Amino acid sequence: MRRTIVLLALIATPVLTAVQVLAADPPKPPAAAPTASAAPALHGLWLLTDYPSQTVRPGEVATIRFKLQNSGLAPETLAVSVDGVPAGWKIDVMGNGQPIAAAMAPINESVSLQLRVEVPKDAKPGSQNIVVHAKGSTQSIDLPMTLTIGKEVPAKLAIKTQLPSLIGTPKSSFDYTLSVTNDSGKEMTVALAAQSPGNFQTTFTEGYGTNEISSLPIDAGASKDIKVKVKPPAEVKAGDYPVLVKVSAEGATAEQKVTLQISGQGQLTLTSKDSRLSGEAQVGKTSEYTLIVSNDGTAAIDNVEMSGSVPADWKVEFNPKTLQNVAPNEKKEVKVSVTPSEKAIAGDYVASFRAGGRGDSKAADFRITVTTSTLWGIVGIGIIAIALLVLLGAVARFGRR
Repeated sequence: MRRTIVLLALIATPVLTAVQVLAADPPKPPAAAPTASAAPALHGLWLLTDYPSQTVRPGEVATIRFKLQNSGLAPETLAVSVDGVPAGWKIDVMGNGQPIAAAMAPINESVSLQLRVEVPKDAKPGSQNIVVHAKGSTQSIDLPMTLTIGKEVPAKLAIKTQLPSLIGTPKSSFDYTLSVTNDSGKEMTVALAAQSPGNFQTTFTEGYGTNEISSLPIDAGASKDIKVKVKPPAEVKAGDYPVLVKVSAEGATAEQKVTLQISGQGQLTLTSKDSRLSGEAQVGKTSEYTLIVSNDGTAAIDNVEMSGSVPADWKVEFNPKTLQNVAPNEKKEVKVSVTPSEKAIAGDYVASFRAGGRGDSKAADFRITVTTSTLWGIVGIGIIAIALLVLLGAVARFGRR
């Protein structure tokens, strides 16, 4: 029995030890397979241009854009120059429109620069190689470029719009956005013009500006957006009206037609039958006036409802209350009944009448002169006469004494 216990203890000991080891130090997962390391970040200075080989033309000035790029280095002043300038040529390094001799690019940023190349008129065909240098205390970089004398490309313009037709009323302002493209080999100043129907007003602005313009410069191969605002006259009739937008520069032209689809619009007027906005009434009695509702617009107006505003305790009624339709150039009569308050005193009062329909409304002030009833005047005269008789009788009776 004792030997059995000892044997079991010897067998259990390794098991317990293994359990303790597992609890203290859990097994680590197998290491992942090595992956390709990310490409190291580039550090340094570069002179970059989209087109290191370009065509220039005799007797013209060309602008070549390039930039100084700084990736991960401390900013440093770099002197910028050009080597290999052909005899008779003039090449200047420009920054923000001004000649410069040095540039500095902030860390991880770039500075935009330009070469202004003046080619002599007698330049012979062929290619010229130049080198742009940028040199500092610790860095020196070059940008080789090739300039080839080429033939002049004829001026060419293009203009287009995505929304050539807009719908509105005579009160609307029609705004069209057009894109103008300079397909020439050089920058051009493009003139803007529009042919519109009589009394239509047209103005041009830049795509995101508010100042009116008549021309704008466009770089070679570039496009710019312009806005054309067309304002029709208020009396214009419903219909389609074309406007021809034209751009031109150095003999090149391009055209784009846009259309205003103008829907009719009603225009109400409200007056009295005799064109007098005044009348008379008596206290507590109803007086009737005739109003004229007319439509001077180019479209019918439906559901014209009559309403009025009068002094407190007065009454106002319209017959008819609603006009189902008032056609263009049509006039309709409306009877309005006004009853002043019983407590109103003599004087002038203002009543406001209004005609309102779908699309337009019009109000007119009407002056009403209120008078008291003639019956009260007769009663007053009778009272005064009786008083005089009493007074005369008293004088006659007591005057004898």
